[in-house]
Amino acid sequence: MEKGYLALVFHAHLPYVRHPEHEESLEEKWFYEAVTETYIPLLLVLESLLEHGVDFRLTFSLTPTLGSMLLDPFLQSRYLNRLERSIELAEREIDRTRSKPEFNALARMYHQGFLKIRQAFVNRYNQNLVQAFKELQDAGSIEIIASAATHGYLPLLSVNQKAVQAQISVGIEFYRHVFGRTPKGFWLPECAYYSGVDEFLRKYGVRYTILETHGITRASPRPQYGVYAPLYCPSGVAAFGRDPESSKQVWSSNEGYPGDFDYREFYRDIGYDLDFEYIKPYIHRDGIRIDTGIKYYRITGTTNHKEVYVPEWAERKAEIHAGNFMFNRQKQIEHLASLMNRKPIVVAPYDAELLGHWWFEGPNWLNYLVRKIAIEQETIRLITLSEYLEGYPVNQASTPSTSSWGYKGFNEVWLNGRNDWIYRHLHSGADLMERLAKSNPKAKGLKLRALNQAARELLLAQASDWAFMIHSGAMAEYATRRTRAHLTHLYKLGSSIESGRIDEAGLSEIEAKDNIFPHIDYRSFS
Repeated sequence: MEKGYLALVFHAHLPYVRHPEHEESLEEKWFYEAVTETYIPLLLVLESLLEHGVDFRLTFSLTPTLGSMLLDPFLQSRYLNRLERSIELAEREIDRTRSKPEFNALARMYHQGFLKIRQAFVNRYNQNLVQAFKELQDAGSIEIIASAATHGYLPLLSVNQKAVQAQISVGIEFYRHVFGRTPKGFWLPECAYYSGVDEFLRKYGVRYTILETHGITRASPRPQYGVYAPLYCPSGVAAFGRDPESSKQVWSSNEGYPGDFDYREFYRDIGYDLDFEYIKPYIHRDGIRIDTGIKYYRITGTTNHKEVYVPEWAERKAEIHAGNFMFNRQKQIEHLASLMNRKPIVVAPYDAELLGHWWFEGPNWLNYLVRKIAIEQETIRLITLSEYLEGYPVNQASTPSTSSWGYKGFNEVWLNGRNDWIYRHLHSGADLMERLAKSNPKAKGLKLRALNQAARELLLAQASDWAFMIHSGAMAEYATRRTRAHLTHLYKLGSSIESGRIDEAGLSEIEAKDNIFPHIDYRSFS
């Protein structure tokens, strides 16, 4: 009989980066890379575990922006074209590196890998990865939790509570439409909690959410078991806390597993290393060098000197690190169990894109970890958070602390001197949308279309990704442009609705570009 539980939670999210107005979009590349390097490899790992009879339980969030892109035939087609170019480049690399055995073996590895991804995407999944995740949930091996419509940072949007309500309700409705059920859990964007947000979750049938460590440890009254048991918020929604020990082992750039010197170096890609004329057909059409996904070097050390990547060494390290992670969780749970009158739960949430994209060997690590837990020990068992609540329906009542998993643990990343200018416009936009929704309770025809599109534009403008990018300086210009564009569309649509002069051609153009949430109801803001 196990002494405690481990809940692995993978947060799968990307901002909405669909750009049909461009023949080739740099930002869409984020999506294509994640499909090739993270989502399909993780699906293949999970399905392999099932095929081998390994019993496991994992939790995934799949945000509405990511889910919408995965379901979009336009992006599916563009992704396949991109994948074909990767296969062609790998074929050329096999030929180019024939006189360099170490590099040639890696070129063949990438070529085989891309072919495997294409076979899975086209034949196994029929280009629909969301359906593949749904089938794993229906089989009972994973639990998929919902999230806010466009990953809006809810504490800062709460100046207008209707904005928070809309982010949550549209996210829930997207989940119900795609997965055919009401979600049991909800991923608060950036794990950002403020007092009262749980009331909206309860309203829409959510049973639990996940908070950063200090959201639980600084709760009032202080939780008896810290983050190793859930607490009930005033609404009755359960809140689980992130375990800092298991997070550090995987997340930390200095001490975590992904920084091991035998693992693949993310920042050395042939898109930057090779002759421009040779690589030109496989980078951006404007000549901008970009990652191709073909990387020949391992981390090696802390200097710029890099040695050739050796897959066998990295594979062995993935197995060792899986064993080390399991051993540490065993000792942790044995210690916790000796102090608690119930079985503890260790909640370990990670960005899904860490596995495969940033940490190339991450899916292999997960594969080894799940198999080892199932076969080699009896101290811990993998569990979903809803399963834990079924086993322990009685929990301490407490009010969590305001918190996020951003730098310094509160709102600073999303509200500072670089990005504070966006909020007066977001709040004004939310007020406008609320006014439009209340004054047009039964819109039809062209006005209905315009109101629904105005709701889409506000939701897209509210994405936490834009504030994060502006703060970090990475892609700040793009994030600023996106924020302004969506708000401009919102205000123009609002003006045309209130004046009764709606430009149908202009509306159709915006609808074709920002076509997220086809089933949206603008009355979410009323």
